[in-house]
Amino acid sequence: MKRRMMAACALLLPLPLLAEPVWVGRFLPDAGGAMPAPWQVERLDDKVPPTRYRLREWDGVRAVEAHAVNSMALLARPLQVDFARTPMLCWRWRIDAPLEAADMTQKSGDDYAARVYLSFDVPTDTLSFATRMGLGMARALRGNHVPDAAVNYIWDNRHPVGTWQPNAYTDRARMLVLRTGGTEAGRWVDERRDVAADFQRAFGHAPARLTGMALASDTDNTGEEARAGFADFRFIERDAACPST
Repeated sequence: MKRRMMAACALLLPLPLLAEPVWVGRFLPDAGGAMPAPWQVERLDDKVPPTRYRLREWDGVRAVEAHAVNSMALLARPLQVDFARTPMLCWRWRIDAPLEAADMTQKSGDDYAARVYLSFDVPTDTLSFATRMGLGMARALRGNHVPDAAVNYIWDNRHPVGTWQPNAYTDRARMLVLRTGGTEAGRWVDERRDVAADFQRAFGHAPARLTGMALASDTDNTGEEARAGFADFRFIERDAACPST
């Protein structure tokens, strides 16, 4: 009898509340074609033609399309997320084809058919004097949008899935290959990443604060053409499944 009463009482205990998905990128086409706030195109070099972005419905998915022809620009937004509650990032993406000449280990090949870029602030005391000086010089040249650290999820053309590589220009940006080659080109592919864990692996300490997200197709170094799609970005709990759209 006592066991039955305890079991009944247990059923009455409130279940822990699940954190709602934090949607950060729902791209719904509208009549005007404008990007939803706070997303905006960010050019890193005015001398380089910008990658073009447009909203569209693509094989039944409401998405943003990136079209790069010897070009580079980010589609970016500011962002803050509580990694203690929702550390997992879900999204879907696609490419028409991988780049041919790109090589992420070389400055001349630092191009990507598709990438998702996350920027972070980190405590100053985790940065060496040389790193602080380097960041100061980079911000003097390129503006204050240069982050303390960045993790890039990329669709590569030659390196195996799971490859980590410092960016060819700065080791403050780390590249992680999630897809490679053209086997999955031409269709939507779903992703699910533990952003906090990825940052920890890349830099050796927990991220302090996520500050922004950007999407890009990038071909200004190789001069190639690329087309990619991005959709349905949301952060969820570590043990939760990516919610359907």
